Amino acid sequence: MADLDRSSTIEHVAAYVSQTLEAAGIRAPLSGGAAVSIYSENEYASADLDFITSERNQVIAKALAPLGFCFQTGAKDFTHPALRFTVEFPPGPLAFGAEIEPSQDGVELSTEYGPIRIVSPTQSVKDRLSHFIHWGDRQALDQAAMVARRQEVDWSAIEAWARGEGMREAELLRLKRTVAADR
Repeated sequence: MADLDRSSTIEHVAAYVSQTLEAAGIRAPLSGGAAVSIYSENEYASADLDFITSERNQVIAKALAPLGFCFQTGAKDFTHPALRFTVEFPPGPLAFGAEIEPSQDGVELSTEYGPIRIVSPTQSVKDRLSHFIHWGDRQALDQAAMVARRQEVDWSAIEAWARGEGMREAELLRLKRTVAADR
């Protein structure tokens, strides 16, 4: 795999980090905006990569140090001097709103850079909708639509989950219409 540098894409960084974590025995699916970037073919551009794990930062730092990532005690980001992206490790478990995912592993996505452990497209939509439902983040609603337009998602699972989280039917219907109209 080519070294990371300023021209590295988010997909390249995600694959490099994901494979390094896996080799160290750390299962950490990519989530958040970086998953949206990958699933939306960069319609949305994220500046950070969020890998969900309960592993301690000291263990993660040891695994990522050979790649050139640095972690400062008290900071939340891992940085790399040659990258425009930061890497974060929000604590697990993998959850979307009140729902804790039974499988903490996500899925393995094949890319030209190798495999990436990542949340599924359905989980990515739930993640973004959670931000919309609980914090009123309209951009997150747009991001959910970006993923759903380009990826196969389980609408029945999303609808049941969204209703349980308190999403209004009108908003859910509007999302589905937006996705359908843009396909």
